[in-house]
Amino acid sequence: MRGRVKFAYNVCAMALAEVEADRPVPSGKHQVRMEFAYDGGGLAKGGTVSLFYDGEKVGEGRVERTIPFIFSADETVKVGCDSGTPVAPDYEQRDGVFNGDIHWVQITTGSNEADRLIEPEERVRIAMARQ
Repeated sequence: MRGRVKFAYNVCAMALAEVEADRPVPSGKHQVRMEFAYDGGGLAKGGTVSLFYDGEKVGEGRVERTIPFIFSADETVKVGCDSGTPVAPDYEQRDGVFNGDIHWVQITTGSNEADRLIEPEERVRIAMARQ
């Protein structure tokens, strides 16, 4: 797992879905992306997880079911570290802090395909122009 992007989805400790890239992230600055294609048709359905480095697919797998409403009051979304219960058994909290640089994090819903192509600097410029 070292150096590879890995997505883990823990369904209330009842089911764990993991998808890992087929190779490590190359050194240097890169866009790392995860897309979730929900099966739809109601609550708690599954979907397909796809992992990308600079737009190239490097991993794909399934999440068979999702949590329908809310996770819990003590778990939140975190990037680069985990201060709560580890999401997966192989994630060691004490060693699980990312020590690189994260320049931009974007969480979106919907299917605006072109939106992921906008560079962070351009996004900031657009936001400032709207002021």
